[in-house]
Amino acid sequence: MPRLALVGNLCRDVVDGAPPRIGGGAYYAARAWRALGARGTIYTRCGAEERASYSRRLISVGLPVVMLPGTATTAFSFYYVDSARVMTVEHTGDSWTPADARRVTPGAWVHVAPLLRSEFPTETVAALARGRRVSLDGQGLVRVAELGPLRLDAQFDRALFRHIQILKLAEEEAEVIGAVDRLGVPEVLVTYGPKGSRVLYQERWERVGAWPVASDPTGSGDAFSAAYLAGRSVGLAPISAARRATALVSAMLLRRVT
Repeated sequence: MPRLALVGNLCRDVVDGAPPRIGGGAYYAARAWRALGARGTIYTRCGAEERASYSRRLISVGLPVVMLPGTATTAFSFYYVDSARVMTVEHTGDSWTPADARRVTPGAWVHVAPLLRSEFPTETVAALARGRRVSLDGQGLVRVAELGPLRLDAQFDRALFRHIQILKLAEEEAEVIGAVDRLGVPEVLVTYGPKGSRVLYQERWERVGAWPVASDPTGSGDAFSAAYLAGRSVGLAPISAARRATALVSAMLLRRVT
């Protein structure tokens, strides 16, 4: 079975004015892999203030964790209007370097989970892609790394697409990028919250339905991406991997309200 890895910063989330809590792709993807029974290594970092408590929370999920030194924790505050998220960037975190990338498991299927555009420059993604298959969360392309209300724009380096096999986008990210079927990425996933997702593979779009759940959806995109990559790594077709990922996310959301 191919090895799995996730690379990304942890973050500090304040949702609807509640006390701060752990967030980021590293945390939610680890939970998804644990629920699937998949074995993946989490490569992550955060600032010194959160390091001890966040490390314990992440390690308690039950997957191997490599905690790199960090100088700052990415932080967001946000609330939801229906299924739309309104976000503010409270703090920006560390960027990852090619040297960091070389620490990741050789030959792995890797999901890269940026929180902001500054976290994974093209040269770092290129280093991750050497001998590995790379999936990327597109929020790291369009989210501007500045404090204040979150801004999205398309001012990113499109050379990055040469180094990835799978690109996952939320609906609003796909709208910012535009023409996502002409990016040159072999597999593109676009998620539409409770309305499901679409999968582009071999120049053909297929839609995957979802089961809306009245629950805090934070982390759903990260869990979906991680579950999709796990499915593809063991030979599931793209549409089958997306359906299984959708079912997993629905089950995780249901557990939040029961």
